[in-house]
Amino acid sequence: MQGQSQQQAYDRGITIFSPDGRLYQVEYAREAVKRGTASVGIRAEDGVVLAADKRARSPLMEPESIEKLHKADDHVGVASAGHVADARQLIDFARRQAQVNRLRYGEPVGIETLTKNITDHIQQYTQVGGARPFGVALIVGGIENGEPRLFETDPSGTPYEWQALSIGSDRSDLRDYLETEYEEGISTDEAVGLALDTLAQSNDGELSPDGVGVATITVDYPEYAERPVDEIESILDERDLLATDEDEADDEE
Repeated sequence: MQGQSQQQAYDRGITIFSPDGRLYQVEYAREAVKRGTASVGIRAEDGVVLAADKRARSPLMEPESIEKLHKADDHVGVASAGHVADARQLIDFARRQAQVNRLRYGEPVGIETLTKNITDHIQQYTQVGGARPFGVALIVGGIENGEPRLFETDPSGTPYEWQALSIGSDRSDLRDYLETEYEEGISTDEAVGLALDTLAQSNDGELSPDGVGVATITVDYPEYAERPVDEIESILDERDLLATDEDEADDEE
């Protein structure tokens, strides 16, 4: 009985390490991320691509209300997976940090600097009692000094830099696909196609234009820009990824 109560103490307390050096609440936060729909980030030769699965739970839901892609600053975009409310808090924090940097130094914030500011904020919630970790992972991508950069934040507060990555559901399978298909030196347009191909791996090989979001930031035009639905539909059709009306009807049933 005493052993069971000790186990519950490790389970509930974010500030208590288990005997094998684990923080269970952080691991549970990672499981919350895995339950979110997938997002993908790819670093191209001339830019960064962010793509997210935005499937609606109901045909009555407005697709525009599903928040998966965010503009943090003119030159920075963020994709999320996990608890949407937690993501919004971190996005607001990132936007404030970007604005503070512009006001204080008169220049855009670096992608690595911004990511580490976010992860420092996340890490604080793994050391304070009475709070829980953020149940969300973020992909932070943008242009820094004329170079594309791509980072991931983890619920533990650890930043990682990637060439291409996925977060959310089916992460392992999507990462395996990226490891096989990704090539250094690809263009932004090629990276958009690869991102959609990757998301389709967890959607029976098909995607709906209003069920996926794509944003790009290029070196030549370092401004966050989301691709319109008709352009996404055209790309899906070219790559034979476009879901038919019959497939969408089956999903709704």
